[in-house]
Amino acid sequence: MSQPQVDATRIRDHVHRLAQQHPPVDLASADYTVHDRRAVRARFGHVMDYMARVEMEVERNVLELAVLLPGVSQTDRTFYADVWGPQEEHHGILLDTLGQHLGLPPVTANTGEVPARVRVLGALAHLPVVHEVIRLLYYLTGAATEKSAMLAYQAMSDGLAQMGEDPIKETVVDAIKVQEPGHFAFYRLSATEMVQSGAIAGWQLHLARLLRSRRYGLVGAGTREQRTDFGGVVVELGLDQQLERNVRDISRLETQLLWAHRQGLQVPGYALAAFREAAQMYRSRLGADGGPMAA
Repeated sequence: MSQPQVDATRIRDHVHRLAQQHPPVDLASADYTVHDRRAVRARFGHVMDYMARVEMEVERNVLELAVLLPGVSQTDRTFYADVWGPQEEHHGILLDTLGQHLGLPPVTANTGEVPARVRVLGALAHLPVVHEVIRLLYYLTGAATEKSAMLAYQAMSDGLAQMGEDPIKETVVDAIKVQEPGHFAFYRLSATEMVQSGAIAGWQLHLARLLRSRRYGLVGAGTREQRTDFGGVVVELGLDQQLERNVRDISRLETQLLWAHRQGLQVPGYALAAFREAAQMYRSRLGADGGPMAA
């Protein structure tokens, strides 16, 4: 069955609905009552610390997008500057505040430094043919990031429910979780519209496949240490127990759009390898530190 057609009006309307229906979470609405701080910290402390940093670094991500995508539409700018950015910043504050209530140190986030490689790529982005490849990769990366976040927040919500920690589950984790699907939908719609409309040519799709397979990145993991920390999120939330299924879900959009010519491809090998390596790096760190090794 072919996918329904997507056009710019549908994407614009979606962004407007997000702005109206999902303003940034009211920070005063959070209830940080925790019944067993030690248990919550032991189970979710690493995850909260990592995700708080990633959410707070959205401030820098917005600056990077302005450099990387100088020619995007007003709908794109409205989404990342006025909808996604403010929502994610509040997500970071909520998680960081919760972490401090659990006894964790404040999160250290890089919110202002745009890397030199981004500026170099941004200079090339003024060429329309390059700009459109970067734009497609932005949508695919955003979709994978949001789908990863949806899985993580669902696992956190389920775990907190099992522990009877309803106040922080409902007013922090669930309040964040409900906003992530709208972000994912924006990236899905935007990437699909690019391909359906012919805005990106066959050779550009080939280049996007090449770049994605060679430069696949895990969210918030620009260094080896951060990749190991990302592996900790995967392991601590139990996402590694059905890793291939979860990565298939995370990568479904790019599988459909980038790899449609390879019928039967379920999971891009580069994506599965990145998740698997990060999880193993974290297990190795636990072993080196004398902690329990995951099976």
